Amino acid sequence: MDRILIDLIDITKSYDDQVILDNLNLSIRENEFLTLLGPSGCGKTTTLRIMGGFETPDSGQVIFDGEDITSLPPNKRNLNTVFQKYALFSHMTIAENIAFGLKIAKKTDTYIRDKIHYALKLVNLEGFGSRYPDSLSGGQQQRVAIARAIVNEPKVLLLDEPLGALDLKLRQDMQYELIRLKNELGITFIYVTHDQEEALTMSDTIIVMNQGYIQQMGTPEDIYNEPQNAFVADFIGESNILDGIMLEDKLVEILGVKFPCVDVGFGKNKPVDVVIRPEDIDLVDPSQGTMQGIVTHLIFKGVHYEMEVEANGFCWLVHSTDMSPVGQRVGLHVDPFDIQIMNKPESEDEEAVSIDE
Repeated sequence: MDRILIDLIDITKSYDDQVILDNLNLSIRENEFLTLLGPSGCGKTTTLRIMGGFETPDSGQVIFDGEDITSLPPNKRNLNTVFQKYALFSHMTIAENIAFGLKIAKKTDTYIRDKIHYALKLVNLEGFGSRYPDSLSGGQQQRVAIARAIVNEPKVLLLDEPLGALDLKLRQDMQYELIRLKNELGITFIYVTHDQEEALTMSDTIIVMNQGYIQQMGTPEDIYNEPQNAFVADFIGESNILDGIMLEDKLVEILGVKFPCVDVGFGKNKPVDVVIRPEDIDLVDPSQGTMQGIVTHLIFKGVHYEMEVEANGFCWLVHSTDMSPVGQRVGLHVDPFDIQIMNKPESEDEEAVSIDE
């Protein structure tokens, strides 16, 4: 198992009396692709900027490779940041942009020339060294920004929504480019995004944040398949989230109907949140369903049909490769393993977890 490279210890940060991060603890491993994911204002970019040295926490420590770097400026840290706005120098060629940090570090001309060649090859921009940023596409400019960051051989690359300005197809292409780069470079990537699909596609580990707290940490599979609370279930992908009553072990009541499940240990007659993913609902003959309803809406999505089914006063979202027309009466069946049960939080803060591995 890779060793811990970065430790954030009891990090708190406020702006104008508004708490952005509240006693945040987080450990990041060497060679990890870790994504900070959450809505605007959740604290993910502030967390990244504190790691990079662009913000100072009100309290807490940033430990990097065993050293307290909380007070070090960005240029003294072995971390480089790539921002959404590429911040390339328009009056410099691509080669000069890449060489900028190396010249400040007073590297030799031969060393700089070799590094420029290496970096351009790594980001698939060989032959572009003499061109200027304005002559490049958005995706190419982003790759130059990444080349400029990695040429200094940082142990960690911080990426703050670097693909946000790109169109969908280019963004998808760049996602695979970043995965390839991370694997080739063997360094730690810490990535900030509000795009759930982007996080699920690229990450080894995802941190879901909201209102300054970590809601859940895990692999993409864990985050999607085993959300720890209703916020995570709602934010990651699409979900049917309902109030339920855990009648007893392995039996939950939803909308007055009893559903077998696999969860235990909640006690009897306990109010719970129930999460069922749209793709985990099977539409069957009404006589075979645990619940019956009417298809009220239908959209073809390419790889599946998206349907809304009105049943027991709730509008169920269903994804299926089989089409049921609007107005058709159907049964709803859910495998017990696909019903996610979680305790209802007594307060907003109870949903948060502190991660310190």
